[in-house]
Amino acid sequence: MTRKEREKSLRRRYGNRIAETPKRRGPGGPGGPGRGMAKGTPRDVKASVSRLMAYLKEDTFKLFLALFCVVLNTFGSLAGSYMLRPIINTYIAPTDGSRGSAAGLAGALVVMAAIYAVGVVANYLQARIMLTIAQNALQKLRSDLFTSMQKLPIRFFDTNNNGDLMSRYTNDVDMVGQMLSNTLVQLISGVLSLVGTFALMLYTNVWLTIVTVVMVPLMMKAGGFVAGRSQKYFSAQQSALGSLNGYIEETITGQRVIKVFNHEKIAEEEFSILNDDLREKQLKAQFFGGIMGPVMGNLSQVNYSLTACIGGLLCILRGFDVGGLTVFLNFSRQFSRPINEISSQVSTIFSALAGAERVFAMMDEEPEAADRPDVVSMEGKEGYVKFDHVTFGYVPEKVILKDISLYAKPGQKIAFVGSTGAGKTTITNLINRFYDIQGGEITIDGTNIRDIKRDDLREHIAMVLQDTHLFTGTVMENIRYGRLDATDEEVIQAAKTASADSFIRRLPQGYDTMLEGDGSNLSQGQRQLLNIARAAISKAPILILDEATSSVDTRTEKHIEHGMDRLMTNRTTFVIAHRLSTVRNANAIMVLENGEIIERGSHEDLLAMKGRYYELYTGMKELD
Repeated sequence: MTRKEREKSLRRRYGNRIAETPKRRGPGGPGGPGRGMAKGTPRDVKASVSRLMAYLKEDTFKLFLALFCVVLNTFGSLAGSYMLRPIINTYIAPTDGSRGSAAGLAGALVVMAAIYAVGVVANYLQARIMLTIAQNALQKLRSDLFTSMQKLPIRFFDTNNNGDLMSRYTNDVDMVGQMLSNTLVQLISGVLSLVGTFALMLYTNVWLTIVTVVMVPLMMKAGGFVAGRSQKYFSAQQSALGSLNGYIEETITGQRVIKVFNHEKIAEEEFSILNDDLREKQLKAQFFGGIMGPVMGNLSQVNYSLTACIGGLLCILRGFDVGGLTVFLNFSRQFSRPINEISSQVSTIFSALAGAERVFAMMDEEPEAADRPDVVSMEGKEGYVKFDHVTFGYVPEKVILKDISLYAKPGQKIAFVGSTGAGKTTITNLINRFYDIQGGEITIDGTNIRDIKRDDLREHIAMVLQDTHLFTGTVMENIRYGRLDATDEEVIQAAKTASADSFIRRLPQGYDTMLEGDGSNLSQGQRQLLNIARAAISKAPILILDEATSSVDTRTEKHIEHGMDRLMTNRTTFVIAHRLSTVRNANAIMVLENGEIIERGSHEDLLAMKGRYYELYTGMKELD
């Protein structure tokens, strides 16, 4: 595969975000979210800022205190600067030709130092206060983001890149925090400084003020041009960063597969493509963000030089005092300084706004549909599951399951076999309402599952999935995840049921052994046994085993059969199996092909039919 073909492949996998720079001016550009998600560009800056400000409401008093400190700091800076005029005119170069007083000069300098000291203390306090406000806002933002994530449907996680989602919790939220703790204060301080400085400039000399004001539109025009370019490039940078994080996350979790298939060189090449793409977008973003300061600084220097020349002529020809000229030159620098500071923060502002909109885009994703007002609980239900002419597709235009009808009574074991993609796992996902069907009806004890409280429904269904997942914590805590109020004795009994007790006791700390990295210190079979124990401790009347023993060797599988039989007693059990020996004792076996049940019956009945099941069982055609 050539590099261009690999770029095309990466573009397809990461939402057409590779090597794309937004073409439209102003806010916009390609999005940052993963596939199937709203693009993460600051399309509406005002809305993003408004939502961010809402996170500061609980700290309103602290915010006003910080603003008071900003005002005090600005006042101290302006007042201290203006004191140069009377000091120069009275003690250094008196306008009446008299000699200045050293004692008077020392006293004036002490007063000036005291004013500046007040400003320094106020600046320190506002920095500390704003840091607290920003961290409180970030804590609420992360909490809201995580809470929103818990309400999202399985479909969302099936269609979005994990690394890109993680990037929202780290890079994007951190950029928002940097803006809130630093940039917000600088914006407010800058506005106050501009207003105060302009007022003092008018008071000092109207003509020189006109010269400075004439330069302002030129500076604003240049700043606006650079800012407009910066915004779209920083949006693209955040998107590319999300793509790179997603690829890194996938590569780390799939490292074993990469090595098995000697995919290292290809992984390096694909990473290089994503890395180069991020570098190109960062270069453009950082260039336009970086030149803002020099451009504004040079224009400020031009303004300073022009003001000094005209001010000197006014001193000679119009009797303008030297102290006034000195103060005005200082003010002309102060007048452009807030503009320069705000301009230098443009990279932080636009990165934060792009990140904020990516965060809000995830928070605004459609959550799982709310329960109907008249939903009932699962209390007292025995687990009689029935599919009545069910039709389903992950996307409406592509039907996966076609007119599926089946039933499973309490205590029965129903098995699904068939080729990969036939719809076996999809059926079990529908029982949990991970997805809602488009046609037909699924009932439990005669009640439509849409009329059952979703949390209650899932609480009464235990699952053992093909892909094991263990959380950071002890072995006992991981088993207890199936029922949090279970006692230690019940946990141990569940482990015995799953034939996991013997290997657990051989661990360094037994049931108190700490598991990390998804149980990386255990074998794949041991991890699966813990998952089975987790299901065993649940009192759920419905049990779903999705290739539950696929990672267990044949000997271990035989060893736990009796335990599994005890686990399934009086429970409605659905089993998905590629290993046909595990479904021989099922009450009914459903053979699926292309989303349809083509055969059903007991093991003996299906063998006698000599159809698809017979072919699979006798090895005439291997099951994928």
